[in-house]
Amino acid sequence: MLISTLAFAGPDDFTAGETIPNYGKIAPVDVDQPVHNYSKFKIAFDTAKAANPGELNRTLTSAARFINMHAEAGVKLKNIKLAVVIHGGATRDVAKNDYYHGHQDSEDIKDNANAELVKTLLNNGVEIYVCGQSATYYDLNNEDLLPGVQMSLSAMTAHALLQQKGYTLNPF
Repeated sequence: MLISTLAFAGPDDFTAGETIPNYGKIAPVDVDQPVHNYSKFKIAFDTAKAANPGELNRTLTSAARFINMHAEAGVKLKNIKLAVVIHGGATRDVAKNDYYHGHQDSEDIKDNANAELVKTLLNNGVEIYVCGQSATYYDLNNEDLLPGVQMSLSAMTAHALLQQKGYTLNPF
């Protein structure tokens, strides 16, 4: 009887990817559904859930993990197009520290832990859009956004425009 050791993998089996080593840890998987080196991905991620103050936004780390997994599987980076649409309370996760410090529910003021992750994602071709309706609700202006993060009319608009460009919505 042959049993794969991967079946007994746990949190310690996740390691840094080569493309984005500081974020989005990945694990090796013995796959039945192959990912070919010529595969092309155009994926939109959606998040409304804010990270806890001083912590990373889970959806932003998922975007890094997606890049790491597929690059390790041999997909060319030029064939991985990702976008993250941010709305609701998660808008603060892509804000500069001046805004972030003044809009936390915590008394323990921390810097925005997502700032370096956002920069890394942008440097790897990920587009990040903020819902303008949520931004208005949270009194967040374009000048409050981290460099490279873009304001959209709404999250619905961002998703519609991305779909017109061939992006599919990642349900995670």
